Amino acid sequence: MREKIQEIIVVEGRDDTARLQEVFEVDTIETNGSAVSDQTIERIRRAQEKRGVIILTDPDYPGDRIRAIVEERVKGCKHAHLPRAEAKDKRGKIGVEHATPESLRRVLGAVFEPRVETDQPIVTRKMVLEADLIGGAAAATRRKRLGVLLRIGEPNAKQFVKRVEALGVTIEEWEQALAQLEEEQG
Repeated sequence: MREKIQEIIVVEGRDDTARLQEVFEVDTIETNGSAVSDQTIERIRRAQEKRGVIILTDPDYPGDRIRAIVEERVKGCKHAHLPRAEAKDKRGKIGVEHATPESLRRVLGAVFEPRVETDQPIVTRKMVLEADLIGGAAAATRRKRLGVLLRIGEPNAKQFVKRVEALGVTIEEWEQALAQLEEEQG
């Protein structure tokens, strides 16, 4: 059984997420390179407020740069450091995606909190459909604006529900953001 991690883990890319999800039940935010966008920083900020954040980047210059950017702009993040020797593949490439499950358990086990399930009402797929955010001519525009209002980025339809759940969007926040969206679109 995979351990559930409360915090959201900031990683560099899709391969890092896939590797972590082989070992843990975890949500991640991918920076997609060392040019961390303002939108990604805002998602990380929200994640820090709602669930906490652990930064786990590659033990190389770009990974250190990402770590520094996030730490400077989002205070209070936890850090998990993977030694270079434990992040190498057979060809010498460095990356979180090359770490063994044991290495990941050790470095994250030192900083993560076990996830505790709550009874707090969450936004459901049905609510997303009812808000005309999936399908239809204006769905993408509405979804992007609502994503900005909720500070979850501008996800596609498939990612939207996952993000509202992972980033802890409450029913109250949802209703306020929808009301603002409706007011803006008049």
